[in-house]
Amino acid sequence: MDIVTLLTQAGVNGLVIGTMYALMAIGFTLVFGIMRVVNFAHGEFYMAGSFIAFLTYAQWQLPFAATIVIAILLVGFVGALIEWVLIRPLRADELTGMIATLGISVVLQNSALMFFGASPRPMPEVISGLVRIGPAVFSWSRIFVIVSAVLVIGVFWLFMQKSRTGRAMRAVAQDREAALIQGIDVERIFPLAFGISVALAAVAGALMAPVFSVSPFVGITPMLKAFIVVILGGLGSIPGAVLGGLLLGMIESFGATMLGAMIADMLQLALVIAILLIRPSGLLGRKEA
Repeated sequence: MDIVTLLTQAGVNGLVIGTMYALMAIGFTLVFGIMRVVNFAHGEFYMAGSFIAFLTYAQWQLPFAATIVIAILLVGFVGALIEWVLIRPLRADELTGMIATLGISVVLQNSALMFFGASPRPMPEVISGLVRIGPAVFSWSRIFVIVSAVLVIGVFWLFMQKSRTGRAMRAVAQDREAALIQGIDVERIFPLAFGISVALAAVAGALMAPVFSVSPFVGITPMLKAFIVVILGGLGSIPGAVLGGLLLGMIESFGATMLGAMIADMLQLALVIAILLIRPSGLLGRKEA
């Protein structure tokens, strides 16, 4: 295989991985920016989205668009309920809230093990066939993931920038007390933000399910990478989460293609350390007052 083909394939694979990391990191940083909570169960909501895709698309043979809608509504509702019942009473202590999300992670993962078992389950492709980009050949499934993820990120950006609720969320993230003075119902914003956050993780899981297999442990790596992306892009910065996700995905893909997976992982961590030495707040993060 010539070098041009190899680099083209690595680029497309990097976009697939990077857009998934970006979706995960956007939700992760949304909760942190608004609630100051590190959601250690974020990967399990990714896993929930992948199992919803497995059940609705592979087993019940519903259209994949319906799968995405079901994942958003179901996981988003469960996330808002979890925030209202479990996280809200512990909100005064950030450390206790983070420990609560770790407990939620354990419960969700073991529930999936109980109902589905530990064996990975394959998923059929959403779009069959191959597409040629220059000298390289890819499955339409991977192109579908990239396009769908970009659309979801675009819709989320429009929601945050143009809608009244999105502007209220940004106001709460910037200054909670000032938002209260302006009449924003912060107690309504918190469960909504948590629900949207985990719904984005579920969309990432549903989109990646046909590309990879589905299992109760499928959310562990995306969760760890999302955490790295958030640190890289800047805590609380949504544009930073997108930039960091794409950058990390490209480094992982090109590094694994040219040097091997182990070297790629080391390069990712070395990059994060180097950037934080230069910019401790991350690529697009703001210094805390």
